[in-house]
Amino acid sequence: MAPVKRKPEKKAKKSKKDKRINVAPLDPEAIDCDWWDTFWQRNSSLSGRSFDFLDLDRFFPVGELRWKMFAGVSIPVEEEDAFKYFFRASKTTFSYICSLVREDLISRPPSGLINIEGRLLSVEKQVAIALRRLASGESQVSVGAAFGVGQSTVSQVTWRFIEALEERAKHHLRWPDPDRIEEIKSKFEGTYGLPNCCGAIDSTHIIMTLPAVQASDDWCDQEKKYSMFLQGVFDHEMRFLNMVTGWPGGMTVSKLLKFSGFFKLCETAQVLDGNPKTLYEGAEIREYVVGGFGYPLLPWLITPHDSDDPSDAMMAFNDRHEKVRSVAATAFAQLKGSWRILSKVMWRPDRRKLPSIILVCCLLHNIIIDCGDYLQDDVPLSGHHDSGYADRYCKQAEPLGNELRGYLTQYLQRSGGS
Repeated sequence: MAPVKRKPEKKAKKSKKDKRINVAPLDPEAIDCDWWDTFWQRNSSLSGRSFDFLDLDRFFPVGELRWKMFAGVSIPVEEEDAFKYFFRASKTTFSYICSLVREDLISRPPSGLINIEGRLLSVEKQVAIALRRLASGESQVSVGAAFGVGQSTVSQVTWRFIEALEERAKHHLRWPDPDRIEEIKSKFEGTYGLPNCCGAIDSTHIIMTLPAVQASDDWCDQEKKYSMFLQGVFDHEMRFLNMVTGWPGGMTVSKLLKFSGFFKLCETAQVLDGNPKTLYEGAEIREYVVGGFGYPLLPWLITPHDSDDPSDAMMAFNDRHEKVRSVAATAFAQLKGSWRILSKVMWRPDRRKLPSIILVCCLLHNIIIDCGDYLQDDVPLSGHHDSGYADRYCKQAEPLGNELRGYLTQYLQRSGGS
């Protein structure tokens, strides 16, 4: 009988998915876990030193650190303070941020995560790179040089961090529950004298350059700059309660408000619909937020009096109103000063990705507050957060809004302005 020919066994084909998997080494020494020690050892020796121009060229050829030394601003000497200086968060808050994004950064690692020493970047170093990029606003090349990685690694790490935090930190930016709202109202009244006030609203411009093919008039604002709007509602601790971004800077603030989700929530009584407060006999005030002259006067959005001959009562009200409204302006100055990528002119950003960058900076702002960390006093921008911009006056005033503003004005007058 003729022998039976057996077909050679076929080798199992590797799927395309298998080919893309890079197995990370298990050896802890192959992972760059001592990144901060290396980073700090280099910079701690420079803390408090004065430099001549040769030193500047040798140590700081480009970037923020050169400017800091030239301007006479020293890196903090204490390690804890220096960590906060570089990453805007204490080590405890930094660890919490790492815990939020760890799973995503491990399960979906970018390519090229090996530094010049041949070690894989730890999650902590990835987070540090991303925070430094957002905090300093320096170029990817400059940030990469500070960590011993390339420009492409900074780009990939930063964007993966943004994607992860945007998804994992949503609970840090939401409208408060009724108990929390009562606390906010109590704090605003106790500190500034305005009863039943739930927050302050304001907006700011994120300035950018655009290629000619995208440079439409919609994005060109009143200062002839291309910009994207960011609107925020803040509590007494400068925490974002609501934000909206992505809209062109060429529109007015009042139009931005009406396009926002916050406007729809207020108009449909989903927020700012808590218990009204009786001010005096026949006068009851509902929940509201305060805003500047660029906003319309609405039953739930109270703006200042605008009169050529204001009464003493009107001026007293405007003074109280401005103190509350300035909470939002200060919060934006703090946001842009802490996360300076928002304060610098962005070079041809992807307009689809820019809202995510802005949102993550707002989330980081809230996380620092929520963690009991402190906002640094020396980082807010000097002057106004929108330097060179002025409010475009909005003439819209609803009768009920005018009536409620009158109640508040009389209430302050009756109570002696206290």
